Amino acid sequence: MALKAAQSLPTFAHAMPILRISLLTFAAAFLAPLAAHAAWWLSYDDAVAWHRADWSSAGILPPARAKPDAAVYVFAARTGRWKGIFAHHSWIIVKERDATRYTRFDKVAWGRPVKINNWAPDARWYGHTPMLVAAIEGPQAEPLVVKIKAAVARYPLSEPGDYSVWPGPNSNSFIAYVLAAIPEAGVVLPPTAIGKDWRVDSQFAGLAPSRTGVQLSLGGFFGITFAWVEGLEINVLGLVAGLDIRRPALKLPGFGRIGLPSA
Repeated sequence: MALKAAQSLPTFAHAMPILRISLLTFAAAFLAPLAAHAAWWLSYDDAVAWHRADWSSAGILPPARAKPDAAVYVFAARTGRWKGIFAHHSWIIVKERDATRYTRFDKVAWGRPVKINNWAPDARWYGHTPMLVAAIEGPQAEPLVVKIKAAVARYPLSEPGDYSVWPGPNSNSFIAYVLAAIPEAGVVLPPTAIGKDWRVDSQFAGLAPSRTGVQLSLGGFFGITFAWVEGLEINVLGLVAGLDIRRPALKLPGFGRIGLPSA
């Protein structure tokens, strides 16, 4: 027995440096950025309740009548109160050629979760000004509008109760599903779009939404995406860290993308 115990010690000793390096890497890639962003966010955000927040247009988009071209826009804005430390809410907007109004699609937690035109196309979310994730206009947008509307119509989780804030299906899972129907657009949600890696097909492995690589996902809790458009993304409990080589940038929990824009 003593001999067996002595023989097992070197194996344990060899494993310790690997474990230590793994823990330090996790702390540097996930915990430190999240803690730093939390400290900044809690000192910056007013943390107003939803009924007191500003939900008005941020004035980013021109009136639909001003531009006859078809268009597709993807927006994301920080969520309310403490959730804004690490998460964005995303939505998608379409406009057919010569249309006089935009059509906005969101998914939320109440009622029938898929909402159409509940807010202005470029509205603030809990008072936070949205960022424009992607803009596709003109002839290139025309077939995308058709595909997006078809994807929304066939989305299988549109009944009351078909929403879970974490890890999904939530607002970002819905937009990721829609974007997977238009891989040619090359649109990537920000790494802070918590829930984007929750797969509607419930498969452990499959193509990334851009169809330019692969994605492994354990129910949205853990996973990895490696693709030309998305880059390398490691998901731990919904938090994403990674690297984009195509358009150089770091992806950090809390802060999101730091570097060139994704599109």
